[in-house]
Amino acid sequence: MTRSTLLLIPLVVLTACSTPREQCISSANRSVATLDRLISVTRGNIGRGYAIAEVQDVRVLRSRCEGTNEDGSTFRFPCEETETFTRRVPVTIDIAEERTKLAQLESRREQQASDAQARIQQCIAVHPE
Repeated sequence: MTRSTLLLIPLVVLTACSTPREQCISSANRSVATLDRLISVTRGNIGRGYAIAEVQDVRVLRSRCEGTNEDGSTFRFPCEETETFTRRVPVTIDIAEERTKLAQLESRREQQASDAQARIQQCIAVHPE
């Protein structure tokens, strides 16, 4: 399983236990939460002066495996196991471009936040508790 899949499992479990009103409000806030994450990453990039990318590497591990014949005797044979791992590497960015992106994200967040508030009020009206 990938890391993002593992992070989604608790979210799915919590969503299954929430009321229709809570699900509606969560859905209304989803775009704002996404923009908040993007803003946070962009601010981090500007603060560091570089971005961080995740790169997946694959390596093949060669070893000797053991098997069992029908008569119960054992035998050895060469075998390989593929291992995938993720590492984080610095990536060059244009700071001016990142600042422009941050301003655009913050502007979009303001608009999305006001839209989300309207949708939340609809959720409350449709699903009173």
